[in-house]
Amino acid sequence: METVTGDSISPYKLLLRALTLIPISHYLLFAFFASIVYVYNLLEIHILQDFFGGFGGDSVSLTFHSSSDLYREVVSKCNLLHGRYLATPWLSSPHLQTILLNVLVKTPSFSYKRSYAVAIKLSYSTRTLFTSVESKILDVDRFQADPDDTSFQVNGTNTVADIPLVIVVPGLTSDSTSPEQINHFIIFACHHVTSLYIKEIAYNMAKHGWNVVVSNHRGLGGVPLTSECFYTAGKSDDLGEVVNHLHRSHPETPLYAVGTSLGANILVKYLGEDGVNVPLVGAVSISNPWDLLIGDRFFTRAIMQRFYNRVLGNSLKGAAKLHQETYTRLSDWEGIEKSRSIRDFNNYSARIAGNFETIDAFHRWASSARLVTNVSVPLLCVNAIDDPVCTDESIPWDECRKNKNIVLATTQHGGHIAFFEGMSGKSLWWIRVVEEFLSKLHASPSMSKQQMQKFKESDSLSRDNKKSV
Repeated sequence: METVTGDSISPYKLLLRALTLIPISHYLLFAFFASIVYVYNLLEIHILQDFFGGFGGDSVSLTFHSSSDLYREVVSKCNLLHGRYLATPWLSSPHLQTILLNVLVKTPSFSYKRSYAVAIKLSYSTRTLFTSVESKILDVDRFQADPDDTSFQVNGTNTVADIPLVIVVPGLTSDSTSPEQINHFIIFACHHVTSLYIKEIAYNMAKHGWNVVVSNHRGLGGVPLTSECFYTAGKSDDLGEVVNHLHRSHPETPLYAVGTSLGANILVKYLGEDGVNVPLVGAVSISNPWDLLIGDRFFTRAIMQRFYNRVLGNSLKGAAKLHQETYTRLSDWEGIEKSRSIRDFNNYSARIAGNFETIDAFHRWASSARLVTNVSVPLLCVNAIDDPVCTDESIPWDECRKNKNIVLATTQHGGHIAFFEGMSGKSLWWIRVVEEFLSKLHASPSMSKQQMQKFKESDSLSRDNKKSV
């Protein structure tokens, strides 16, 4: 009888024989666990981290100037910003939070039609279209709190002039009239298309006694383009016209603003460009991309980021098709149709229309990070470190710390404009933060009244100058 030795047979054949002795069920079990590990890392799930931390959440990190009056008089009194944020356990992934935002948000149904009675204590919701000096139509949707209901009083006031008004600036291709139900899964991957979160913030602010205006981007919200210009990531002058229009129409009304995602970039850019001339008492930035050049690089790094990039690019193309004639005149329509990313779309549209030499030049111009030091109104900025759309590498930490008018709040988790909390996943933490911060700011006599007095003096000086001319 022959004995098989290690010299007479390849070790690889021995290994192969050994592998064939392992039951197929063991291979399937291994593949199952390997898939779990892969998905766990792909989706950046942190349920184990939360579990070993006792589901206590992580502290909110605050960055501000050491002598900031905004922190001392307002933010120091905000319990949420000094507490801990814990993501909904079954949504312990920035991607799940981001993708499922418009699936899980359940805002009570209400309409935008003029003089339409709104349920749950909202008196009226109206749409206002006004034409600017260059004959472009700008669209704002209004949500009014009931001034006769004491449950909506802010600081004991109940007159229309005293009720503060908050302007909401939506994200990429969001508007206040986006459909509430989209059946194609790919749309869920980016809530910029279906802006239920816009309805959620509008509803909640109105419920707490605030009048709300949603400043829809040019060409969105079912409004036609009537000028030789379209909305881009850095186009802040439209927001400036909306703010100035509201200030002229309601000079005694305290105005505030909240920007989300790309809307936050536009808002902060506007605040930095206009500086001391901004007629706002305060503002909040949520999930701001900050630096679009860094963000563009970030979109090419990993599988999920490339996925978001593709979906967002498609949503931009979809919005552009609504105004194809205008885009064809001002940009390269064939290039737009072939676009497979945000960079491609902007390269064939915004870069050409804005006469930028390169797409990177456009991204630098459109970024709000470069203007942070010029912001002159109280501003709270909220970002999640694990935001899968807007990388934390873009956050201007030092600039925020240098500006006494800014407080930057960051959380370890939260995704992009999501921040789900509670076991049911029906509550968005950032919306509660916005309401608490703006209410504390509005209640601060040294902050809000000082801003309002500055506006009155500025308006008086402006009227005197006109008379002298």
